[in-house]
Amino acid sequence: MTFFAELKRRNVFRVGLAYLLGAWVLLQIVDFVLEVIAAPDWILQVFVLAAAVGLPVVLIFSWVFEMTPEGVKRESEIDRSQSITPTTGRKLDRVIIVFLAVAVVILLADKFVVSDARGPVTAAMEKASEKRAQTMDTATITEPARREVTASSSRKSIAVLPFLALSSGEDDGYFADGLTEEILNSPARLPELLVTSRTSAFHFKGKDVPIQEIAETLGVEHVVEGSVRRSGDRLRVTAQLIRARDGFHLWSENYDSTSQDTISVQEDIAEKIAVAMDVVLNDEKRENMRKAGLRDVEAFIAYQKGQEAYDQAHGQANIIELLQEANRYYETVIERVPSYTPAYPNHSDMYVHILLDDASGQNSADLTEQEIDEALGHIVNDYQRALETADSLEVRNNIELDLAFLTSNWRGMSSRVERFLASTGCIDFGWGDFVALNFGYAEKLAVRLNELRQCDPMYSQRWMVEARALLVAGDHTSAIEVAEAGSKIVPSPWLSIVLIRAYAATRQYETAINELVRRVSDEFGIVTHQLMIAAMKGDKPEAMRLLEQYRGLPQSGRFFDLILAAWVGDRDTVNEKAAEMDRHPFRAPGLLTVITWCMCGAPWDIEFTPNFQAALQDSGLSWPPVDSLKFPMKDW
Repeated sequence: MTFFAELKRRNVFRVGLAYLLGAWVLLQIVDFVLEVIAAPDWILQVFVLAAAVGLPVVLIFSWVFEMTPEGVKRESEIDRSQSITPTTGRKLDRVIIVFLAVAVVILLADKFVVSDARGPVTAAMEKASEKRAQTMDTATITEPARREVTASSSRKSIAVLPFLALSSGEDDGYFADGLTEEILNSPARLPELLVTSRTSAFHFKGKDVPIQEIAETLGVEHVVEGSVRRSGDRLRVTAQLIRARDGFHLWSENYDSTSQDTISVQEDIAEKIAVAMDVVLNDEKRENMRKAGLRDVEAFIAYQKGQEAYDQAHGQANIIELLQEANRYYETVIERVPSYTPAYPNHSDMYVHILLDDASGQNSADLTEQEIDEALGHIVNDYQRALETADSLEVRNNIELDLAFLTSNWRGMSSRVERFLASTGCIDFGWGDFVALNFGYAEKLAVRLNELRQCDPMYSQRWMVEARALLVAGDHTSAIEVAEAGSKIVPSPWLSIVLIRAYAATRQYETAINELVRRVSDEFGIVTHQLMIAAMKGDKPEAMRLLEQYRGLPQSGRFFDLILAAWVGDRDTVNEKAAEMDRHPFRAPGLLTVITWCMCGAPWDIEFTPNFQAALQDSGLSWPPVDSLKFPMKDW
């Protein structure tokens, strides 16, 4: 008998096939369970390794031993005429059929039920890794507002500019903006199109800038513009799709209708734009486009008012008061369209700032104890409702990360951060960068942020977080380039802070001081940055003089007390202030915010913050954080 025939007789092939199918099914179940509990990736790798090691063991066992009515015996001890291997083979065939059926069910469920639950995450992580292996895109830094449409992004690009309100009713401007955003959101759901985000498109509202210049600034090939006129119940909308390079109108149409028909007009415009861009629409794509917006006129007017107050709030001293105004509008949106996911994180932002202020020893809005005590419950409620309404895996992953971060429930946080960094496309993010920035992911974070900035090049926050990530990653030159380029396009106080720190990190102290004088006007900002530079130079007398000056300013509080004490090497004060923050319900987010803005590694000794330490131990993240700025007086 040949060796091959003997393998077949002893059922070695059947055993091997049954083992492979069974191991595959088991690994799918394990992968699902580990993902649900946000377990570290290495656990699944252990299971895969065990399965691989087990295969040769099983094959050798099936060759050496044989099943008999009396149990397992060595094959050499069995009379061939008494062998029951044919019967055993038929049983193995049935086992193989069962495993095949289970495998088919799992594959179908993965495709039609959980969609992209695992495979795309792995692929995206590999893609992110490949991108990081490449050098930074120099074209992005030298011409940072321009997005090149290359082979790596074969999708057609488009920007929907704010429609011009030709009537002057009380809410007509908000109506035009709401209609614009509804139109913008619909084609953004099509994988064939790359649509510039709202912030960048609305940057040109009310500005007389040529279409070609707008398209070049946003890095798009096509632009949609239009106008809206309301008179009583009558509605007139014009829209046109323009090819930017030559101004050719690919499509245009006028709509004379009633306000009650606004949603159908918006949907028709979005579909006509998609068709004009050579997108083949089917029922599934049309339904996906319809899910994108609010589909409610009162709701999208309220959302525009909320966004206006929300944008005004950030960077202002009275941020809580302005966010209270924004929340009144968001609550109207939530009441009318409870399935609209973006409203919930925005609504929670006020409560986050309330708790951050309270954890840092400030209560700038004169809030009651009850309002502060109830804030965390509002955050949890908002994010749970956002999870219920999220319609994609990547959006859910980001929401889950934010909820875990804000509730100090950091179990499996490292896996959540890795999924956040592996996400693709223009999916917005909340608090994930704070975690990734400080615990060894800064380099990968900079790559992901660069991608997101291409989606929204006129949003200053995008430039700031990318420059900050580059600074923490140790790429000081690129941090300066990005911060300077962003400051020319969309200047902001936050960008100025990162630029000053990047110059100081490269020991260009005189340049840092010049930028401070040129860009910062408030006394608090000037004093704290002068102190930072003096501490980085090791000038203790000057640093201590500035510390005394800081203590006389009204904005001083536990947050800055801790950071400045770390810079000048006052270990006792740092540990005392950190211990106070650690006893606050918002301890982990508050203390991580200190780490983010200190940029000094471990600002305090970890044993003084046992609650934060417990969250960190559950997270899979390592301590201490990266010290991107060096302070000679800080000797720990």
